[in-house]
Amino acid sequence: MKLNLFSPRALASGAVLTAASLGASFGAQAQSADHKTAISGNVSVLQYRGEIGNDWWNLGRDGLRFGGGAAITRYLSPSFDVSLMGNYQLYRFSNNGQPAAQNSGFSVKSGFADLALKLKLNNGKILKEDAFIQPAIFGGVGMYLAHSVGNNGTNRFDNAIGRPDFMGGALLRFRLSPALALDVQTAYHYPLTERTDNVYSATDNRYDDFLVHSVGLTLALGKAKDTDGDGVPDRKDKCPDTPTGVKVDENGCPVDTDGDGVADYQDKCPDVKGLAALQGCPDADGDGVADGDDKCPNTPAGTKVDATGCPLDADGDGVSDDKDKCPDTPAGAKVDENGCPIDSDGDGISDDKDKCPNTPAGTKVNANGCPAMSDEQKATKFIQFEYNRARLMKVSNARLDQIAQTLTEFPDYSLSLAGHTDSKGTEGYNLRLSYDRAAAARDYLLKKGVPAERIEARGYGKTKPLDTSKTAAGRAKNRRVEFDPYLTGETNPAETKYGPAPTIAQLKAEGKTAPDGATPARKKARARKSSRK
Repeated sequence: MKLNLFSPRALASGAVLTAASLGASFGAQAQSADHKTAISGNVSVLQYRGEIGNDWWNLGRDGLRFGGGAAITRYLSPSFDVSLMGNYQLYRFSNNGQPAAQNSGFSVKSGFADLALKLKLNNGKILKEDAFIQPAIFGGVGMYLAHSVGNNGTNRFDNAIGRPDFMGGALLRFRLSPALALDVQTAYHYPLTERTDNVYSATDNRYDDFLVHSVGLTLALGKAKDTDGDGVPDRKDKCPDTPTGVKVDENGCPVDTDGDGVADYQDKCPDVKGLAALQGCPDADGDGVADGDDKCPNTPAGTKVDATGCPLDADGDGVSDDKDKCPDTPAGAKVDENGCPIDSDGDGISDDKDKCPNTPAGTKVNANGCPAMSDEQKATKFIQFEYNRARLMKVSNARLDQIAQTLTEFPDYSLSLAGHTDSKGTEGYNLRLSYDRAAAARDYLLKKGVPAERIEARGYGKTKPLDTSKTAAGRAKNRRVEFDPYLTGETNPAETKYGPAPTIAQLKAEGKTAPDGATPARKKARARKSSRK
């Protein structure tokens, strides 16, 4: 059995397989400015019109003889393509006893090769470039190559033909996918020859002409330049620098689902319209903090807020600045509902500055909020001692009683006691004596009820004289204990005047006695020999 290479099944299968394999090989897309070259394959039938007959639009007259064709097309513009088209046909025509030419007919193996210009209606002006139905018309010139054998009613003939061909036609293309199109086409061919049916007419100057009807597939080749790899070619890409992997729209721009101007890949709230400054998230109260992070989402407009979206509390007192009448309150200070420091005792000194926050109403206070002593009460007081003695003289009792009374009246104050000697005797002995004199005064005050923690007693020996030690009067003045009241917690006045020295309380806490530079035996001997102190 002879294989008919031009059977309908063979041609159709070949066209489909060829298109599919080329599509897989080249990653083809629909022909466009980005995919400028396309190849086509088709199955076709030819119809003849000439001097011995006409079978146009009569497909069943002598039985169908199928052929095939191919084309390569180059994109020129949205409106125009240029194609190199080829078609091969096996065709037979018989007169079937018609009176005009008894027993005439012929068989021809014909081929058309034409260069055609195609006008597309899917040019973006009439139809979209990617429309499903894409009509076009075309026309061109080429060659008609054939071998015709037959009987023209007068004689038999056997002609080899090669003549120019003029052609034109219409195409209806169906876009099956981005890679493939189905073409239904009719082309009219007018080769400049009468040799196909070998009948020449003196009265008819028209040559034999043909219709070629075809159905085929077209596949566009090439790969569009797509710099950012988002699937939209650079020619159409309005956002050619989209990051890899970002979902884009038909213009190649990142998708913005909520339409707020922030692309989804940068939008922390992609389903809700928001602000670019907040990465696409909304801010209902307009305080600059996204609603999802705003712990106070209904803050009044214009209110300064912190990072959580709540009214700013610059001084951290628990009252927001918009309500705080004292916005610079020191840290830790207790405040009222207006954010101002509380003044518990109403003395005009806020508790954070008041060292005596519970002063009775009406009491005159100093800058620290504590009851104010008079100048006489604050003045340094002295008690003098006889030489070589630390025993209190009765004449001192009145002054000590007065000091005890003052400390009772002013419970927020403490007392500094500083013992001193004159310059007679060794340094160590005088230091011990100065501590003993301070201790004597301290013991008296303790018996009067003054708490021990409110008395700091220490000695400085002969190092801090008030007067000259060259005269008896001067030495008597230097033999003293100084009394200085001071607000508890402030620096001891003795340290301010004379510098540090261990207190009696400190010495006792450390298990030590007052400093001494002589033994008791030597002290007695020295006492007999020493001058009056």
